[in-house]
Amino acid sequence: MRIVRFSGGDTIKYGIVKDNLIHSLAEDPFTFFESQTAPVFDGQTYPLNEVKFLAPCEPSKIVCLGVNYRPHAEEMNHVLPASPLIFLKPSTAVIGHDEPIILPHNWKRVDYECELGVVIGKKAKNVAEENAHQYILGYTCFNDVTERHLQQEDGQWTRAKGFDTFAPLGPWIETGIDPDDLKLETYLNGKVCQSARTSELIFGISRLVNFISGVMTLLPGDVIATGTPAGISSMKPGDVVEIRIEKIGVLRNPIAGPD
Repeated sequence: MRIVRFSGGDTIKYGIVKDNLIHSLAEDPFTFFESQTAPVFDGQTYPLNEVKFLAPCEPSKIVCLGVNYRPHAEEMNHVLPASPLIFLKPSTAVIGHDEPIILPHNWKRVDYECELGVVIGKKAKNVAEENAHQYILGYTCFNDVTERHLQQEDGQWTRAKGFDTFAPLGPWIETGIDPDDLKLETYLNGKVCQSARTSELIFGISRLVNFISGVMTLLPGDVIATGTPAGISSMKPGDVVEIRIEKIGVLRNPIAGPD
């Protein structure tokens, strides 16, 4: 099932994509996920090319993983962590498919980071690894945009990764897929720059849900960004970056200069 959040006219809705149409929902997807009931539709349909795709969820927080692919650790000269290395992005950084990533005024080097996003479906606290799948609504494409100079200057990552528009996700949430061996790639202006498989993650998705929910309560719509593989590089105004993940789709964002 492919869940979208979109605007059609003056209305923002959730819907399910089927046969190149969006069938709009009468309730948000977290309601039927938690109750384990069938989706309820409102009877409206929208052609895909006549709506604006929004970020497919509205997270209260985005929990990101640092150094979760061995080759990326090597290219950044990081020691492999003994446990998941987590940090947060604010909800104000979220944008959707085709929305511009806006570079900050003090930017020097802004990088893409292709990641699999895990969308939490219901309140999760102290979740056992074997039960993690019960709390996951589905999966989406995520770009952990980073101002690399500020990351190195600060020695911690909040400012470098927390700017408005620095958390593109979408274009939708894909449910019912196995996330453990998906191909993920970054394309910059049509050229492949990152390519890996989620089977290469140091800490897998069940472990991440277990670890993070032991630290903080995860709420419906929260996103876990599982880390980026090797091949990071910079973007500039006029570029177009695409995050492509097997069985999910393509998240595309243009790059714009400061306002």
